[in-house]
This record gives sequence, structure tokens and C-alpha cells, in this order.
Amino acid sequence: MTDLNRLQAELTVRAAAAKDSAELEALRVEALGKAGSVSELLKGLGKMSPDERREQGPLINGLRDAVAAAIAARKAELEAAELDARLAAEHVDLTLPAPPQRRGHVHPTMQTMDEMIAIFAEMGFALAEGPDIEDDFHNFTALNFPPKHPAREMHDTFWLPQDASGERKLLRTHTSPVQIRVMQRGANHDVPSWVASGQAPPIRVIVPGRVYRSDSDATHTPMFHQMEGLVIDRAIHMGHLKWTLETFCRRFFETEAVVTRFRPHHFPFTEPSAEMDVQCDRSGGSIKIGEGSDWLEILGGGMVHPNILRTCGLDPDEWQGFAFGLGVDRLGALKYGMPDLRDMFAGDVRWIEHYGFSAFAAPSPATGLS
Repeated sequence: MTDLNRLQAELTVRAAAAKDSAELEALRVEALGKAGSVSELLKGLGKMSPDERREQGPLINGLRDAVAAAIAARKAELEAAELDARLAAEHVDLTLPAPPQRRGHVHPTMQTMDEMIAIFAEMGFALAEGPDIEDDFHNFTALNFPPKHPAREMHDTFWLPQDASGERKLLRTHTSPVQIRVMQRGANHDVPSWVASGQAPPIRVIVPGRVYRSDSDATHTPMFHQMEGLVIDRAIHMGHLKWTLETFCRRFFETEAVVTRFRPHHFPFTEPSAEMDVQCDRSGGSIKIGEGSDWLEILGGGMVHPNILRTCGLDPDEWQGFAFGLGVDRLGALKYGMPDLRDMFAGDVRWIEHYGFSAFAAPSPATGLS
């Protein structure tokens, strides 16, 4: 009995004096673990006679309960002290300003596309859309590309594997296939419902969207954004195209000082065709539109080729039109001073925080958009 009382006193004193949870846990294992001093006493009950067990059992169990209670009490004290220390160290000073909240940004490409759509909408253009995966007919044949044209090769176009019928689809290389579908709808009202806009002539649509070409450098990316325009009406001529594009450039670059020139060019889908340059200043490591004596090519266009009108079921003797195409990413980079198009698709948060636009910014006086 004296030994049990001495052991109980020793263990309870040590429990009360434990400095931290690790020391207290070591004491618990020493006393109450499988090989602990109290556990060994409990194991010895099985070797005692019935009379000895009746006498020693309550005493040893009482020892176990007393030691366990002392350890639990000290554990509660240590946990409370640790919590108080954490609360003292981690308290919130409500007088301090709140931490900054990171906001999302409108991507420059989407900002540029919205600005372009708004400008052309004011000119009366409707919006048309189409699929990113196209067939050879709509992407090439209907647009007057000859069978051996280089654009059909693998090094320029992303072709998909043959389907069950032996046909190979492709990722569209331009948004012009939507123009074909809109004109077909205008001629016979028989195109899929995903063409968002289309009507019988006269037609005036813009076609924004993603396009894909096997090309990558500082001014080209395998996937980029393009916007094309199409006008079909009677007595349409190059003068209408020139006015449309010059008006767009003045509005987009927010200056009346834009000077343009048109150079003869060749596109399979327009005849005559031209590339449009804008006058600019390249000094100082940046490009400034509307000043200087240099020239920069920014888009191409021309009169819709009669072969395309016939393919779409329109009589070229009755209907004429013009078409043009602009690189959305490239124009955005030009307007907002971004030197490398590849950065637009790199997903760098620092880049988007620098070049991105706030969704709550004041409207632009030129476009009415943020």
C-alpha cells in the first residue's frame, strides 16, 4: 500500500510539473503505456490469488485512475495556455487597413474585340459566329483556294485524323468559312442554326473568333483571334471598303490623324485585293499611329471574288461585295504597346495585372466601352 501511494504521489507531481505537451505525453507512456509502470501492476493482478486481487485490484485501479486524471488535468491546462499564447500572438488589430483584394481583369484581347465590335456595330454590322472545327469545303474550296494551295499543307494547317467516312476536318485557319455559311443562308436559307446572324442580301456582318495556324514567333501564335467583315449589296465598290476601314482605324486608334494607303495584293477570295497600311512613327522603341513617315501593314481585304458568290448561290451580275480581315490580338498589341503576342496566352498573372483592363473602368470616349 505504501509503495502504491508513493508511486501515485510521484506520478501526479510529475504530471502537474510537466512543462509542455511532449513531456506530459512521455509521462503518460511511462506510466500508462503498454509497458508502463502502472500497466505492469495491472498485468500482475492475473497472477494473484482471489483474495489478493480483491485487496489489490481496487488500489491499483485507483492508482491508474488518479494518474490518468492528473495527466488529463495538466493536459487541459497546457492546451489552454497554448491557446492563450496563440490568441495573444495572432490577435487581429481592427484599426489596421484590410489586406488588399486581388481583382480579376478583362484580357486585352477581349477588350480589343469588344471595342472592334462596338465600332462596327455603329456602322450597322451584325454579328455572325461559326464552329472552330471546319471541313475542307468551307475553309478552302468555297473560298476559291486551288487544290494544291500551300495553305492546305500540314506545315500551315492543323488537320485532324480521318473520320469514318474518310473525311479530314481541320481547325479553321480563318473565320471566312462563316462568311460562306452566311451567304449560303442568304441564298437558300439552309445552314445550321449555330450561325448567329445571316439573311438574304443585302448582308453586312462581322465574324470574330479564334483561328489556328501552325506558326509561332513574337508576332504569330498557333491560336489567335481574328475578325472579318463582309458586305454584300448591289453596286458595292472599293470606295465603300476604303471608307469603312479608314473610319474604323480612326475610331479604334482614337485619332483623326490616321493616314492610310492601299497596296495591290493577292488573296484567293477577293479580286481585286489590297493590303492596307497606316502611317506611323517607329522611333523610340514604340509604334505611334497617326504620326511619322513609316508605314505598317495592319489588314487585308478586297472585293468578293465572283467564284465565291456563285458557290454560295448568288449571281455576281446582281450582287457585289467586299470582305476584310483583321488580327484582333495584333491590333490590341499595337494599340496598347504589347511587344510579344505570345505573352497574351502565357497565363502570367503579372502580365494580366499590368496590361489587363478593369471591368468597372470609365467608358472610353471613342467606343463607349470600358
